[in-house]
Amino acid sequence: MTSAAEPPGPQRLPRGIRAILLANFASTFAYLGIITFAGDQVFAITGRELDLGLLGLAAFVPIFVFSPIAGTLVDRFDRRYIYAGAVAVEVAIALGLFFYVRSDPTSALPIFAAVSGYGVARAFAAPASRAMPIDLAPPEILERVIALKALAFQTGVIAGPVVAGFAAVIAPELPYLIGTVLLLAVLILLTQVPKPPIEQLGTPTGPAQAFRDAVEGMRYVRKNPVVFGAISLDLFAVLLGGATALLPAIAEKHLGVGEIGLGWLRAADGIGAASVSAMLSVRPLKRRIGKVLLWSIAGFGLATIVLGFTRNYAIAFAAIVVLSGSDAISVYIRSSLVPLATPEVMRGRVIALENVFIGGSNELGSLESGVAAQLLGLVWAVVTGGIGTIAVVALWWKFFPALRDVDRFEDVRVPNT
Repeated sequence: MTSAAEPPGPQRLPRGIRAILLANFASTFAYLGIITFAGDQVFAITGRELDLGLLGLAAFVPIFVFSPIAGTLVDRFDRRYIYAGAVAVEVAIALGLFFYVRSDPTSALPIFAAVSGYGVARAFAAPASRAMPIDLAPPEILERVIALKALAFQTGVIAGPVVAGFAAVIAPELPYLIGTVLLLAVLILLTQVPKPPIEQLGTPTGPAQAFRDAVEGMRYVRKNPVVFGAISLDLFAVLLGGATALLPAIAEKHLGVGEIGLGWLRAADGIGAASVSAMLSVRPLKRRIGKVLLWSIAGFGLATIVLGFTRNYAIAFAAIVVLSGSDAISVYIRSSLVPLATPEVMRGRVIALENVFIGGSNELGSLESGVAAQLLGLVWAVVTGGIGTIAVVALWWKFFPALRDVDRFEDVRVPNT
């Protein structure tokens, strides 16, 4: 028995939350392994950095088109079924890539088509998977659950590229088979998740109403300066600082490493982020939330500049660890601020809109980096992106005082979260 003088230990996570966190880990593991080596396969076929950017565009367009619809559906229907349906599509795509890569392909077009299909699936999976841990979490452990969700994501970011890198050495199609197995595990885990006890959207159904519901979510984001500031900050920072899309070219041209070296570079992105996420899960941020957010993104930009200039593998690895750790802090803060400042009945639409701006900016950042590398060269494509990220932080510090001056997460909490 615990004595009265001892402080209570952390509350045990409910089984449903554990299941959804494991599902998010497995989904991220599969996604990063598949996307990393889809890009590697495209670069091996074409040899052009621009195609790495175009691959990002192929993933972004479906996110842009389908996320508003997905957000409305996630608010209206059982989020478990939306997530499971999207994962089932991902299983089919992963299997298709497995058989195509196994055929020793000479055309990158089917890979572009598969990645575009993956973008459609992620447009529906992202708002459902991100909302569910928050929906299921008791208020007293909400911030801890958000940190553990970030940790699950970043652990998948580490494991996916590393395992896929070793698997690709054995056989180039093997990363896609591993991804298929993991995605099937996600479907099994979702059977252990209870229906979230939340209010669901009850407006009339129909295409016109779906459009009005999506617009309502957009208006909410635009009118809330903290939510709008946090989302738009990450939009421009990630758009300008998307150097990781160029890692296949950096690994080959600047660092002289192969698939395993590339896998570890992608894993460095997860190592820094997972380390920070683990720390935040134990010691969540309590004060000066807004200023920490802005400084962390400035650190991201500075590390990106170092990555652009270096030709040393160890320094490049360390730079990626630093930039990813800085990014993990900003993701943790934004992932807390946005849902806390959003009513639960609107959470799917707001997260879907955020997915367009943030998830989509990752893909457009890939395009920007690919085009910049084609026009400016690999070094200056990365360096100018880091400089632009720092400039964005300076602008947001001045023009978004409501975000900058957030002290505690509780300051933005709406009554029903």
